[in-house]
Amino acid sequence: MHIIRISALVFAVLLATAAAPTAVRAQTPAPAEGPAEMAPVTVDGTPLFRVRGVTSFPAESRARIISERIVEVARDSAIAPDAVNVVPGEAALRIVAADRTIMFVADADAIIEGVTPAVLATTHAIRLRQAISDYRTSRARPALLVAARRTLVATALMAAALLLVAWLWRRVDAVLQRRVQARIQSVGIQSFEVVRADQIRGALDSLRRGVRTIVYVVALLVYVSYVLALWPWTRGISHGATGLVLDPIMVLGSGFVSNIPRLGFLVVLFVMIRLTLRLIRLFFEAVGSGGVTLANFDAEWAQPTYKIVRIAIVALGIIVAYPYIPGSESDAFKGVSLFIGIVFSLGSSTAISNIIAGYTMTYRRAFKVGDRIRVGDVMGDVMLTRLQVTHLRSIKNEEIVIPNSKILGMEVINYSSLARERGSLLLHTEVAIGYDTPWRQVEALLLLAAARTPGLGHEPVPFVLVKRLGEFSIVYEVNVPCVEIAAMGRQYTALHHNILDVFNEYGVQIMVPAYEGDPPEPKLVAPANWSAAPAPAPPSPPATGPAGSSVV
Repeated sequence: MHIIRISALVFAVLLATAAAPTAVRAQTPAPAEGPAEMAPVTVDGTPLFRVRGVTSFPAESRARIISERIVEVARDSAIAPDAVNVVPGEAALRIVAADRTIMFVADADAIIEGVTPAVLATTHAIRLRQAISDYRTSRARPALLVAARRTLVATALMAAALLLVAWLWRRVDAVLQRRVQARIQSVGIQSFEVVRADQIRGALDSLRRGVRTIVYVVALLVYVSYVLALWPWTRGISHGATGLVLDPIMVLGSGFVSNIPRLGFLVVLFVMIRLTLRLIRLFFEAVGSGGVTLANFDAEWAQPTYKIVRIAIVALGIIVAYPYIPGSESDAFKGVSLFIGIVFSLGSSTAISNIIAGYTMTYRRAFKVGDRIRVGDVMGDVMLTRLQVTHLRSIKNEEIVIPNSKILGMEVINYSSLARERGSLLLHTEVAIGYDTPWRQVEALLLLAAARTPGLGHEPVPFVLVKRLGEFSIVYEVNVPCVEIAAMGRQYTALHHNILDVFNEYGVQIMVPAYEGDPPEPKLVAPANWSAAPAPAPPSPPATGPAGSSVV
């Protein structure tokens, strides 16, 4: 308490010095100052008056100390309210209660109020006497009993009001469901549907729920504020509870009214963009279905092109709307926009690369839904193409999801595109046969195996290629047409089965022997065996003369 009194005395001296006679102040130019800092002195949440402060003793601290002293005096029943008086001092007037100092009133305080220090001190003393009396009366037994009765009555009325509102609301819902909901229809222009009926119903339901919530919140707010104001300990909270809800509503309401022209422009812009997107979507849907034909534009490009146009239109709308967004000029809004932009640029590099790759593959016609493709070691049928990934279905009924950027950076083998437009797909497989087996016999065996394989096409005719002459064997490749791309795995298996069977039937081993040295006699095919069954006989070589010239 001694420290508080010393601080108050120092504050009074400073104020008295600041309010020195005019002749003294005229000798030293006063520094330019703004409005004096003021703070209210409150008791039980009720403001009594306002006091000023200085840099070393802020107004909030001074007001808090004065409030604490008033409460201390009010709690001491030995001090009568009439004991509050104004006592002259050396530097300022003092307001005391018996022997306790409550506050000082200096010339600087009176200058702010526009009165003399004596008038201001007397007015404050009267207000303090009333505050002390009210503090004690509100905590007396009769006042507390009245507060309890009023609390019970208010609680009962609040419960009855909530039940009544709930009953009325159910009746209103029933009427709306019976008369309004059935009459709601879609809003459209001829066959073009602008707003669907379910959207209108959803908007009405949201509006109804919002109004009901507001009614409940306002009722609870009124009840809580009233009950808290009945009790002296919570009277200050009651003032804050009302402002806690009403102040944001007032700020929002004033901001909404001041920004009505901007909001109107944003609403019109939103409706225009929405209608434009609907018209463009209908146009590209017609292109995709074949109803509208564009030169050098595939129907499968309709959906991805619509998505690109949609992004461009939305981006243009955001650019146009940005200056009209309430608060867009504030530093906080700009900071949030910058933060979102940085996060998007840092975290979306992979996503953007996948999106660009997806559009690139779409327009370069790499594949489409239903094609069988191979990407690296993965082979399957294209199920779905998205902006970032492509879904494949493997022959084992597995779903494989591949990022589009990976597909763009690798070679893609499409088994279906050319087979659908320019003939059958050629299935091919290799066998390695030793040099001691005639090549004509090997080719005939491979063609016989191809002929036994069911389900193959007829164009082109199966053929055999000699791929290479290896160190220990000759590598042959048999090529057969495949009509049904989805059955290529089964046809490969059937072809391999027939190759094994045919070579076994004619005693030809599909095996390359590994050895360290050749036998003394060369491993050659005798001319008599060049046309071993089932190979056809080779044509007879032309006769030659003594000089090696042909004899005709």
